[in-house]
Amino acid sequence: MVKKELITDLFFDLDHTLWDFEKNSALTFEKIFNELKIEIPLSVFLGKYNPINHAYWKLYREDKITQIELRLKRLEKTFEAIGFETTGDMINQISDKYIGYLSTFPHLFPETIIILSGLQKKYNLHIITNGFEAVQHPKIERSGLKPFFSHVITADKVGVKKPNPIIFEHALKTINTLPQNALMIGDSLEADILGAIHLGMQAIHFNSHHEPFHEHCDIINKLEELNGLL
Repeated sequence: MVKKELITDLFFDLDHTLWDFEKNSALTFEKIFNELKIEIPLSVFLGKYNPINHAYWKLYREDKITQIELRLKRLEKTFEAIGFETTGDMINQISDKYIGYLSTFPHLFPETIIILSGLQKKYNLHIITNGFEAVQHPKIERSGLKPFFSHVITADKVGVKKPNPIIFEHALKTINTLPQNALMIGDSLEADILGAIHLGMQAIHFNSHHEPFHEHCDIINKLEELNGLL
């Protein structure tokens, strides 16, 4: 489905697409729990946290909650689900430590650097992310991604989040290209794929969340499958 002869610019999402969010997040919580002596098995905590976090990010994308509410509520609801008693001060402390430590872990999905090295020879590469401005740039630098990307577009800077067309329009205007010459690669069908397609861009869905099959665009389950499409 990809018309690669038209493409000059590739846009990547960051979390869950290039940067291994689940792995880095788990390591971050492990460090915090050790520091604060929180005696909850990490697997038990993450089993509750990951789907709750995913749900709260959806609310955040839809502007139904603020960034602060996202940061705090996802923790409060997780500890409630486990039955672990917390205080407001404890939640704030964990939240601050999480934001501070998360970007220090640099793990990417397998073959990410090799794949980007090949794609960079044929296309201009950029990032569009809904992640927090203060966290995304350190992630990109410390994981070794920075040399590959000409532009990093964050929702914090633009003022709207994917799938809002304004952030895609801003990205296209910033790099001076047309929708038909751009392709979005991301993990979220709603935010990355449909958001880009509705603006006339091409897309490839990296289905790292095992979302249901669809026919909106090509679907890959591993990043290295990009080589066969691009």
